[in-house]
Amino acid sequence: MTPPYLHVRYPTAAARLPFRQLGSGPTPVRRLAGSPQVWVKDDSGYGTIYGGNKVRKLEWTLADLLERGRRTVVTAGGTGSHHAVAVARYATAADLRVSIVALEQPYDDHVAGQLAAVLAAGARVRRVRTVPGGYVAAASLLAEAAVKGQRPALLPIGGSSPRGCLGYVEAAFELAAQVAEDELPVPRRVLLPVGSGGTAAGLALGLALAGLPTEVVGVLVNDRTPMGQTQVRRLATAAARLLRRAGAALPDGTPLAPLTVRRDWLGPGYGVATADSASAAAWLAEHTGLVAEPVYTAKAAAALRALAADGTPDGPLLYWHTADRGAAPRSRL
Repeated sequence: MTPPYLHVRYPTAAARLPFRQLGSGPTPVRRLAGSPQVWVKDDSGYGTIYGGNKVRKLEWTLADLLERGRRTVVTAGGTGSHHAVAVARYATAADLRVSIVALEQPYDDHVAGQLAAVLAAGARVRRVRTVPGGYVAAASLLAEAAVKGQRPALLPIGGSSPRGCLGYVEAAFELAAQVAEDELPVPRRVLLPVGSGGTAAGLALGLALAGLPTEVVGVLVNDRTPMGQTQVRRLATAAARLLRRAGAALPDGTPLAPLTVRRDWLGPGYGVATADSASAAAWLAEHTGLVAEPVYTAKAAAALRALAADGTPDGPLLYWHTADRGAAPRSRL
């Protein structure tokens, strides 16, 4: 089981914020083969019926929906979205209805598999071609569910609400505990993909609260909605406000970890694989055994390979692997 770090550090706040355990940790850390200054933290197995970073967010957002008596979840993501699969599986396992607004992206085997997993979980899917069309579709699905008395709630894309960010505030404390136990040195930088920003925002807040002098380096994989350093910092600040309102004794003007969001490996845009990401996925598998799908974690892997080749002269680099491991469907809760 994952130690309840937030409950230990901020017991008053945690008592007021619903939490539903969906995974166990700490997730493993290990050194990258052949790179003494590069480490990997593997969240791909965090979860019971699906893994990855979206599960940590759902531990807080799904618990909140159930606490408020909501019976229907409406959310959105690309047709290959990890968030969509996680919501479809965990929310339906909790007896909630699920509707997914799926924004079209270039189709490949990965996207087909993700979409099939959403449908197999029993979620309703409405496919759209544009972001404005997605807003219209989400509003329509919410209205339909409300008229039917199904008590709907909107879960932001990627689960990246202030409440969802708490999953990675918690994960930052988990990392700090692993550092304290000498499982890895204090990272100078943490590298991860940035889609909707909630994971990076949670780490930016959590690393600062945990006292780690670590920079968050986000590799942008989504250019369809505005997401950069400003947006990530705004989300992290909103998560800090949520904790304060719940009773956490955070210092005024809580500092955030240094944060950089880089577009260098985005390529033509969201959902489009690049030659660099394809070769980086093979490189990551060779050196770690981890599976990186072509348009999210593979682009972060491309950034990792480039930074590792530079020798990371300013200190240890930690790559945070956020995707599901791609195993066969797991048993229901």
